[in-house]
Amino acid sequence: MAPVRPFARTAQIDSVSLCDRIQLISRSGTTRLAYSEEDVRARAVVMEIMRNVGLNVSIDAAGNIVGRRAGREKRPPLAFGSHVDTVRNGGLYDGILGVMAAVECVATLEKICYTTAHPIELIVFANEEGQRFGALCGSRALVGSLKADELARVDENGRTLADAIRDIGGDAAQLSGAVRRSGDLAAFVELHIEQGGTLEKAEVPIGIVEGISGISYTDVRVTGAANHSGTTSMELRKDALVAAAELVLCVQTAALEKRCHVATVGQLVVSPNATNIVPGEVGFTIEIRDLDREKILASAKQIRECGEQIAFRSSVEIEFSDRTLIESVPCSPVVRDAIIRSCTDLGLKFQTLPSGAGHDAQMMAQLGPTGMIFVPSVGGISHSPREFTTSEDCARGTQVLLETILRLDDTLSNPAESQ
Repeated sequence: MAPVRPFARTAQIDSVSLCDRIQLISRSGTTRLAYSEEDVRARAVVMEIMRNVGLNVSIDAAGNIVGRRAGREKRPPLAFGSHVDTVRNGGLYDGILGVMAAVECVATLEKICYTTAHPIELIVFANEEGQRFGALCGSRALVGSLKADELARVDENGRTLADAIRDIGGDAAQLSGAVRRSGDLAAFVELHIEQGGTLEKAEVPIGIVEGISGISYTDVRVTGAANHSGTTSMELRKDALVAAAELVLCVQTAALEKRCHVATVGQLVVSPNATNIVPGEVGFTIEIRDLDREKILASAKQIRECGEQIAFRSSVEIEFSDRTLIESVPCSPVVRDAIIRSCTDLGLKFQTLPSGAGHDAQMMAQLGPTGMIFVPSVGGISHSPREFTTSEDCARGTQVLLETILRLDDTLSNPAESQ
């Protein structure tokens, strides 16, 4: 007979231990670019912590750290985790909260001597942030989408991605051995800071992610005519920057009018970029994010039409070049329901919301039912040294994560009894 599974009253996570472990990683600095010395040091600390809570730790061919805990039955594992690499001048909680929360869940199960029916895997994904070589390298390798040509890319030091993977203990020549298939995970859950201000504004401690937004990137080139700023009259100018600025406002309008969730132009490349020359050429990229693919496409179409009108009025040429659309990833109803029920049992308010940022969870959705739990970011700040989530919110999110894993273990082991 299977042991009776614990609930929150008998499986309380240790909030002090959780916060201490998060702070411990900060000693490696809050700039831990993937594959850097700082990243390697932080990974070593994390692996030691994982071993100390009883996990069997290994590094796969892609450089992902995998900690395993045996289950009572031979089943696909329940997985959770996140990443420890950061952007430049990043924050203390992005990624690392999800890792240390998962560690704390395992430590709690060890403390109460409870073994889940499913094996448990804690995955620390390599290079989530993509400051070098592109984002989600570790999780993309797990689903077989990290391609050979990407392994030959070089960073600013002339090091290839294949070399970088080797430097953290992986082996790019054996990547096929790291690939997993649909059904290889019973479920995957990732706890993460929201990285926005929705939960804080609503005074809600838990966010249940509906899905991870799709993203479209469109490269734009505006071509006018460079000319002397003092001698070229205003009516004769073909000012590429003025036309580009007008188009950027159209991008903003698309989101403000709720045609899409968010739309951004983050950088302009102006030529010849001189104080006394009318700009002759401007390049930039339009980024549009939404859960609804059709909204992304409709917004992009509207922005193109605005561009055509601007080009005609301004006597410039505007070229649009679309990149491959990154499709949105809905979260599993099974996992979402488990999170909802967990919040209800714990007496915690929750709110459903989309994730505008990308996460390793979007790759894991190819392997099994996947969901995400958000906790508030103070001031909506992330990717910054000022990033902060209270210890209380970290603890609440971790408690929900533990209860969700236990509930999924029940649900997926005994689907008939869970109805």
